[in-house]
Amino acid sequence: MTQTRPAETMPQPRHAPAAAATAGQPYEYHRSPLVEPDWTRFPGWRHVTREQWENAQWQRANCVKNIKQLRTVLGDGVDETFYADLEADQKALATMSMLVPPQMLNTMVPFEPMSTEAFLADPVRRYMIPVASDRRTDWPSHPYASRDSLHEHDMWVAEGLTHRYPTKVLAELLSTCPQYCGHCTRMDLVGNSTPAVDKLKLTLKPVDRYDAHISYLRAHPGVRDIVVSGGDVANVPWKNLESYLMRLLEIETIRDIRLATKALMGLPQHWLQPDVVEGLERVARTAARRGVNLAIHTHVNHRQSITPLVARAAQTALDVGVRDVRNQGVLMRGVNATSADLLDLCFALQGEAGILPYYFYMCDMIPNAEHWRVPVWHAQQLQHDIMGYLPGYATPRIVCDVPFVGKRWVHMLTEYDRELGISYWTKNYRTSIESADLAALDKRYAYYDPIDTLPETGQKWWHEHRND
Repeated sequence: MTQTRPAETMPQPRHAPAAAATAGQPYEYHRSPLVEPDWTRFPGWRHVTREQWENAQWQRANCVKNIKQLRTVLGDGVDETFYADLEADQKALATMSMLVPPQMLNTMVPFEPMSTEAFLADPVRRYMIPVASDRRTDWPSHPYASRDSLHEHDMWVAEGLTHRYPTKVLAELLSTCPQYCGHCTRMDLVGNSTPAVDKLKLTLKPVDRYDAHISYLRAHPGVRDIVVSGGDVANVPWKNLESYLMRLLEIETIRDIRLATKALMGLPQHWLQPDVVEGLERVARTAARRGVNLAIHTHVNHRQSITPLVARAAQTALDVGVRDVRNQGVLMRGVNATSADLLDLCFALQGEAGILPYYFYMCDMIPNAEHWRVPVWHAQQLQHDIMGYLPGYATPRIVCDVPFVGKRWVHMLTEYDRELGISYWTKNYRTSIESADLAALDKRYAYYDPIDTLPETGQKWWHEHRND
C-alpha cells in the first residue's frame, strides 16, 4: 500500500497560490552600508576634528570614566533621573567601573535625537553603561552565581594562564581593557574595584608572568592552541606583545594563536596605528612562515557598533597577513537576544566588515547579571531561527559555557528540567584541576536558567529554597 506524508510535510505545488507568494519571510534581509555616526552631534565633541577622532591617543585620553565626564559629552541630552539611576548602580550594583571610549559612546543612539528615553533603550548603552533600573530587584543574581563563574582562576597553572581544555590554554597577560563591559565574565580580576566587587590582583611583574607562561608551554607539548587575552591585548604595549607572540612562535608545538581584543570594535584606532600595523605584519609573516594560524577574536554585540573604522581595522589586519578576524558575542536580553538582532549583526559583520561570526555565548552566571541572561531554551530557539539565512561558514554557533565543562552547543545538553531551569551537561576531557578525578567524565554538570524566566511553579520552588 502506498503511504503518503502528512499534509503539513507535503511539498508545495509548483504553482503556489498567489497568497502564498506574499506571505513573506520571518526575516527580510536588506543591505545596510556602514556609517560612522556624526560625533559632533554630542555637545562635548562639537569641535572634535576627524584627525582627533581617528587618533588612538585622543580616544584613550577622552574615555568617559565617570558621571561628570558623561554629562559633559551628552550636555542636556538626558535628564537628571538618568544620572541618579547611574549613580545608584555604581554605588551598589556595578561589577565593572565605567570606561567607555568615544568610539563606543558614539554608537549609542546614533541616528535619532538624543533623549533620556532613547538613551535608556539603546542596546549598546544597556551593557556598556548599565543603570540600577536595568537590573532585576527580585533576582539580581542567581543563587549559584559566582565572581569567577567559569573557575578560570582555579585552573591557573601559572599566574594568568588557565589550562581548561586538553589542547588549549587561555593567557591573561594583564587585567585592564580600553573599555569595560558591564557583563564581563572576568569581573573578579579585570578592571578597577567597585563598591560591589573588590578585584583580585595580578602580583607578578609582566616579564615574570610571561616567562612563566612560556616555560609552561615549553614543558607541555600537548598544548597546541593559545588564546592571548586579558583584559584586552590592545592595552599591552606593542613591543611587549610582539615579543610575547614571537616567543610563542618559537615553540614548535604551538599551532594556533588567537588575539582577543574587543578594542578592534571599541577602539579600532589602536589597531590602525602604524607601529601596531607594522608589528602585526611582522608577527603574521612569522606565523605564516612557521605554519601557525594567527587570528584576531573581537567582541561585538550589536550591529550599531560596526562602523567604517571597525571595518577598516579588520581589513587592515587581514591585509597584513592575519588569517581570520572572528567575532565572539554574548547573548543578552535587551541587547541582541532576538533572531532579527543577531542576523542584522551577523550580516554586518560578515558582509560589510569582513569579520566572521563565530560564537555567541550565553551570558555567564556572574553577580547582578540576571537581567541580561537568557534561558537555554531561548538560546536553542535563536540557533534554530538564524539557520538558513547566513552562509554556512558564517552562521555562528550559540554556546553555553558550562562551569567545569567548557563550551557546549546549546542543543548538547543531556537532560533539561524546564520547570526549575536546570540543564545537565557532560564532558569528554578533564580540566587541569581534575587530572586525578577518575569520575570526572561520568559526572553531569548543572547550568541554571534565570529564575524570572521559569514557570510560576519553578519560581516558587526557588523562592522556597533560595537560602538552602
